[in-house]
Amino acid sequence: MISIAKPLVGKEEAQAAAKALESGILTGGPFVEEFEKKLAEYCGYKHAVAVNSGTAALHVAVAAMGLNQGDQVIVPDFTFIATANAARYVNSTPLFADMQEKTFNLDAASVKKIASENKKAKLVIPVSLYGQAYDVDAVKEVAEKHSLRILSDNAQAIGTEWNGKRNLGDDCAILSFYPTKNMTTGEGGAIVTDNAELAEECKLWRNIGQRKPYDYARLGFNYRLPSVNAAIGIEQLKKLDGFTAKRRKNAQVMDELLQNTSEIEIPFQDSRAKHVFNQYTIKVKEGRQKRDALKDFLAKNGVGSSIYYPAPLSTLETFSEISKAQNASNPIALRLSEQALSLPVHPAVSDEELKTIAGKVKEFFARVN
Repeated sequence: MISIAKPLVGKEEAQAAAKALESGILTGGPFVEEFEKKLAEYCGYKHAVAVNSGTAALHVAVAAMGLNQGDQVIVPDFTFIATANAARYVNSTPLFADMQEKTFNLDAASVKKIASENKKAKLVIPVSLYGQAYDVDAVKEVAEKHSLRILSDNAQAIGTEWNGKRNLGDDCAILSFYPTKNMTTGEGGAIVTDNAELAEECKLWRNIGQRKPYDYARLGFNYRLPSVNAAIGIEQLKKLDGFTAKRRKNAQVMDELLQNTSEIEIPFQDSRAKHVFNQYTIKVKEGRQKRDALKDFLAKNGVGSSIYYPAPLSTLETFSEISKAQNASNPIALRLSEQALSLPVHPAVSDEELKTIAGKVKEFFARVN
């Protein structure tokens, strides 16, 4: 089976993890500090605060930014649930915005409409979905007009760029290092920011609100990153540019192999952004039934694929009361949820496997047409 994702870890990570264990400092300490320093440098921000998951990074960030009960947070309707849950973790309310059809990312016009109608909106969380930076310029323009702060959810997009810069000019951004991401620490996440005060707040919130032993400034959470994970992350950062280059090369090959397959749309790449291809996501034009059939056919023929995400967040039962109050209706998000299918282009996929993947996609449509 050609897997949809595969973490690439080697002897360097194993040796670094062993050193962290031998150090006797198993959480916090020099390995975490070094990882944070190198991560901030890589991403082009002044500060990085490491935590134990991307979801924890979202929770810490919204808490540190002062979001609380009664506030509203604008989020994409087509993304992973943690983005919207971040608002609920601090008793704020997520408001669901529609998407750009081409990029799978947040539509600034939808954000503008929601912000105009909801004066308690304090924050927007755009997601750089599948590895392509969201429309930074358009979102920033709306945010400035409506006094919204920006928290970039780059969980799938470490190394993405907008107009040649990895720093997206937001209040802060979050990252995830889950095993399916472009680099991994096993489990882990981080907040990156240029705001020193916000970084210090994040450090409080990740560590049970503690300034020093038994001196608690905030409620806080236990979201510390273990030293072993940080040590793995230090080695993964050294390899990340190579991983990204291979993902982009594999995506280019897939583009060429699938470009004349009329039943699908290959991923669009915004010329202002650097797509780092956490996922290579096609759109099956005929929709859910044909998309699901293609996924089943690929699985039977040894090709892994995945549907990220099968329904807009606003249609999920857990958000039913919020969606009803908002009167959420996002047709593009719904259409994308019925068309999107991600194919393997991770660094472990070989040229021959790329040909197999594309060949099976073409074979499916030749059979059903």
